[in-house]
Amino acid sequence: MKFKVNRDHFSNGLAQVLNVVGTRPTMPVLSNVLIEADGDHLDLTTTNLDLGIRCRIKATVQQAGSITLPVRRLASIVRELPSHDVSVEAASNNQVKIASGGSNFRIMGIPRDDFPPLPEFADEHTFTLEQSVLGQMLASVSYAQSADESRYFLNGVYFHFHDGKLTLVATDGRRLALTHRELDFGGSTGGSLILPAKTVSELTRLLSKEEKLTVSLAFNDRRVAFRTEVGDDSSGLIDQVQLISKVVEGNYPNYQQVIPKEVHQRVKIERELFLQCVHRAALVTSDKSNSVKIKLSNNLLEITAASPDFGEAHESLAVDYSGPDIQVAFNPGFLMDPLRAQTKDQLSFELKDEVSPGVFKTDGSFLCVIMPVRL
Repeated sequence: MKFKVNRDHFSNGLAQVLNVVGTRPTMPVLSNVLIEADGDHLDLTTTNLDLGIRCRIKATVQQAGSITLPVRRLASIVRELPSHDVSVEAASNNQVKIASGGSNFRIMGIPRDDFPPLPEFADEHTFTLEQSVLGQMLASVSYAQSADESRYFLNGVYFHFHDGKLTLVATDGRRLALTHRELDFGGSTGGSLILPAKTVSELTRLLSKEEKLTVSLAFNDRRVAFRTEVGDDSSGLIDQVQLISKVVEGNYPNYQQVIPKEVHQRVKIERELFLQCVHRAALVTSDKSNSVKIKLSNNLLEITAASPDFGEAHESLAVDYSGPDIQVAFNPGFLMDPLRAQTKDQLSFELKDEVSPGVFKTDGSFLCVIMPVRL
């Protein structure tokens, strides 16, 4: 194997696949990146057996071939090379020479045959949507994923394709976030999957915010693959990124049961202003007193917090409200997460009483149910 590649292209490609590699892999080769040189490109692949990623970058390939190299060490070396022009050549003893300007490195690799291949699978369901849309949908719900390993089926985001609509849901049992968008199924039938939290994190990082760039996803009962389209302004850095992951096995709970069916008291709030008030009030909370009280009265919303260690805080907002007085306490982090994730200037906040959940809503496409803190 022998090729020439731009240093920045190489470094950027390695950065795309680096995060998948664990700190304590079960096999030495899982610490490596598989480099495959062919035609006018390189394929860079890493995997931890549950999640794999492949990134394609442009290169001048003089001799096709493949090798695996320690990805973290390689990324550090490439990033520091003195020249934009990088030459890479692999010998028959799996030793790889890297040359750039006056710098020369020799690194020992592991043969490609020892590297577990990314799985191939039949695509039972295939869909395409804009990367910016999927990125915003994931941001709207992913904070509500559970980290409790005993309820593994909640450790991810639930994707549900049904009736021309994609719905994403995440919950940890104390809050639930849901968002949906109309979607052209293009002849595909509906289906559902639970995307693991690690994959959600990687996918969110990969998705572009540039409009009209698409991502295609294909899945069956065991695996899902995402393939991202790259825009013309990438300057040849990356041609394509593919992410392949196991899905969380198990049935997602009936989340509809958690969503209050009746609207009781509703108030319109300015998202950024409410977020700032909750954030300030939360500054005096502690681990033992981690709650803020929301009180609604005539045209007034008050936010208070207190703890023996730090003292008290009081914030007030003028709102359009004429219903009965209501006071409910919530975990401040649970209030701030959906407020930070949304982009709309205004949200609806629905309350009933001190033992019923609060609900944030936008224009019908997003809601977040938050269980109260018992006082």
